[in-house]
Amino acid sequence: MNIQEQINTYITGQPEPKSSDMQNLHKIILQVLPECKVWFMDGKNAENQIIANPNIGYGSYTIRYSNGTSKEFYQIGMSANTAGISIYIMGIKDKKYLPETYGKTIGKASVSGYCIKFKTLKDINIGILEAAMRSGTEQGL
Repeated sequence: MNIQEQINTYITGQPEPKSSDMQNLHKIILQVLPECKVWFMDGKNAENQIIANPNIGYGSYTIRYSNGTSKEFYQIGMSANTAGISIYIMGIKDKKYLPETYGKTIGKASVSGYCIKFKTLKDINIGILEAAMRSGTEQGL
């Protein structure tokens, strides 16, 4: 199964309205990051044990570790969780940036240093989410 098939299977496997919301978010993120690399991570480690929720990744940036090594990773991630949907905005150095800049205006969502969690799309301001993703990807380059 290729990456797009894995993404479609993952999204359509979610209950409604989460499935429709994730499909809409998938389109929105691809508009924010046109022609980006698209990832699918099944949440399993090398021993095939589940260690995280599966997630879809968009874009690419390099994580540089203090030991001098580096790793390619996605800039924006999307994952279903028990309460709804999580959007990950990776690479932002200032962990206060997202909550201070978007926390009060995004709507009914929990905003941390790199994650925006919400139950459904109707609970948030999509324009603010798009602005957060654009700003985050610019900072993460």
